[in-house]
Amino acid sequence: MAQSDKNEIYLSSSPHFSEGTTTRFIMCTVILALVPETVYGIMLFGIRALITVLVSVAGAVLFEALFQKLTKQKITVDDCSAVVTGLLLALVLPPTVPVWQVLLGDAFALIVAKGFFGGLGANVWNPALTARAFLFVSFPATLGASWLAPGTDVASGATTLSQLKDGMASADVLQSFLGSTAGCIGETSELLILISFAFLAITQIIDWRAPVAMVATVALLTLATGGDVLLSLASGGLLFGAVFMATDYATTPVTKYGRLLFGFGCGLITFLIRKFGGYPEGVMFSILFMNSLSAFFNKLTPRKYGCKKSAKKEAAK
Repeated sequence: MAQSDKNEIYLSSSPHFSEGTTTRFIMCTVILALVPETVYGIMLFGIRALITVLVSVAGAVLFEALFQKLTKQKITVDDCSAVVTGLLLALVLPPTVPVWQVLLGDAFALIVAKGFFGGLGANVWNPALTARAFLFVSFPATLGASWLAPGTDVASGATTLSQLKDGMASADVLQSFLGSTAGCIGETSELLILISFAFLAITQIIDWRAPVAMVATVALLTLATGGDVLLSLASGGLLFGAVFMATDYATTPVTKYGRLLFGFGCGLITFLIRKFGGYPEGVMFSILFMNSLSAFFNKLTPRKYGCKKSAKKEAAK
């Protein structure tokens, strides 16, 4: 055997350790956490919500497999990441969205926002949220002009958050918290979202810092400006975005302090858009904007791998 064969050097990017948790396990756990919101949304809005969910998930898997096939990559839909993207996209859409727009959103999420950037882990922006923004800008009448009232086929003029934005009478906080109001399929029940957050945090699938910092920032700024804190937290997509979008592994900082800064930035921008912007909701834009700064926060708050704790810290334990 040649000497060079005995002393081969393998190069890879840091960090150089693994906990042994697979991508498939993580994605399946997230899917499990999304089941309550999905089932409740279908119960609330009926067959139209069910069709949106099924089409979005199937379309996401199809477009990812097709893109990987055409670009001669290994087909990796069995890791369930495409299922998560399709499910998240469906849950942040109104149940009245046409099927062809759902499929267009799937294509944009899996091909443009994810595939073009190198696939899972290489994307800069959250794919589901990027697709939602694309649909929102392209078809504002479909995604923001009217909403389906729960349990009926009647379109409601505005969500609770829109009413607050327009200075109209505020809705019942408990009603908004439990989720019997008009809105996106998976964003209505804040109670279920909090349960999912507890499940994901306890199982350590997500880190609590970014979502808590985001929600706390919105609450404090709303309180400081004399707004209705409880109704502001219990309406719109704040909790859903904080729990499921602001904790995405690929598009959020990897450091603890970076995640706190990320959550603070998301909360600040969300509040500013809600308070002074032209849109009633700012969660989508805030998270996408902060996704662009994730790499900067990682450099601003570096994490040292392989270093032992100082003797003082060890003695303090």
